[in-house]
Amino acid sequence: MPEPDAEPQPAAAAPGAADAEPPGLPAWGERWRAFDPQPPLPEDGGGSPGPWARLKRLLKRWVRRASLGAQRDLWQEQSSYNLRLARDLAEARERERRLTERVEDLLHRLGSLEPELPRLGADLQQVQSELTRDVRRNRETQAEELRQVQEAVLADLRAVRDHHLEYLQSHNDRLDNLEGLENEGFDDLRRHLDALFGRLDQKIDDYRRQSRRLWSELEALLAAAKRPGADALATTAREQDYLALEEIFRGSEAEIERRIDPYLEILSGRGEVLDLGCGRGEALEVLARAGVPCRGVDANAEMVAICREKGLEAEVGELFEILAALPPGGLGGIVSFHVIEHLPPESLDRLVRLAWRGLAEGGVLALETPSPLSLTVAARNFWIDPTHRRPVHPDTLRHIFRRAGFEPVRRIDLQPFAEEERLPELSAEGLGPELARMVQQVNALRDALDRLLFGYQDYGMVGFKPAPAAGPESRADRAAG
Repeated sequence: MPEPDAEPQPAAAAPGAADAEPPGLPAWGERWRAFDPQPPLPEDGGGSPGPWARLKRLLKRWVRRASLGAQRDLWQEQSSYNLRLARDLAEARERERRLTERVEDLLHRLGSLEPELPRLGADLQQVQSELTRDVRRNRETQAEELRQVQEAVLADLRAVRDHHLEYLQSHNDRLDNLEGLENEGFDDLRRHLDALFGRLDQKIDDYRRQSRRLWSELEALLAAAKRPGADALATTAREQDYLALEEIFRGSEAEIERRIDPYLEILSGRGEVLDLGCGRGEALEVLARAGVPCRGVDANAEMVAICREKGLEAEVGELFEILAALPPGGLGGIVSFHVIEHLPPESLDRLVRLAWRGLAEGGVLALETPSPLSLTVAARNFWIDPTHRRPVHPDTLRHIFRRAGFEPVRRIDLQPFAEEERLPELSAEGLGPELARMVQQVNALRDALDRLLFGYQDYGMVGFKPAPAAGPESRADRAAG
């Protein structure tokens, strides 16, 4: 019985074949296919076997079957593996043989090509030289053709440019001709309009002079005549004169409307606003557009008529009588723009106290007047209006507000002078250190003098009426809110 792990051996060689070539891989494959892991048991000696021999043989067969039955799968797997290995080795040997033949063929071919290499190198150099010459010749030909094309394109562009220049020149000549005709026509029209406006201005001047002469004669007659009705005519004449004065010096209605804007946020949402001395109604227009209910009062009937023509609510009346007749605590705001400088000094305190009485809790009093903090205003501009009595200092007006019960009270500076009207500032550019320091000192003096001479033209004093039962801190907060 062979060993389980023993590799099967090939059959014994025939006598005299000791030097023969061993069997190849195909022979080993055939032997593994025919290999039987269960060779027959050797027969015993001749003769009939006895009982003991037969029992021994049966035991051998049983032991053999029991031992080989467990190893049969292993023998089969080993046999399959050996067969595959023999096949793979045979295929590898065949590939090696073909590769060897191919390498030998390539070596033979390379050996035959080696004598031809110098000739082929010379041919390659000749071809390279010819290609280089052809490339150079083509490049020169293409450059020449490109130059010719560029010259042709430039010539065409010059021709197109010259044509367009001639065309533009002709249009320019036509435009010059048209402008000449237009200027000639406009000159004729301008001369005609100038003549018409000159005649119109002359007529207006004549009417203005006649109107002034008639008003002068009327005022002279009113001054001489002490009859009933003369006072009313004299009042009308004064109102007309003041209206003309405001048209000249106070500014346009658009300018005055812009000056009302700082008060809008303060007055919004507080209730009805009364404008004392509403004039032509500029403030009433701005307030109405912002949604603030408002009405005005003015002693000048001509001014009130202008307000009513604009659809504004206004009445003729004396402001102290109107204030005294107001129900207590009924208004959200009272404003007066450029009125208090027309009042006697002793009546200013009364105006502020009557306004405090007519305002509701949280109501606002805003009085605007020319600022005497500017010497230019106090010494020159203030006296353009002959009805002005005296400037009102902001500290004096703040004291009157607080004494009447307004708290808090704050000042709003308005209408700064234009830069071209102020003192010029010196430039230190390009100067040495000493001169630059001197220029800085001069500019500091200039700033102080400029604030004294110019500064702001007007100021507004704004006071809030607090709740009578609130403490100082909460009362100021409520009034400012």
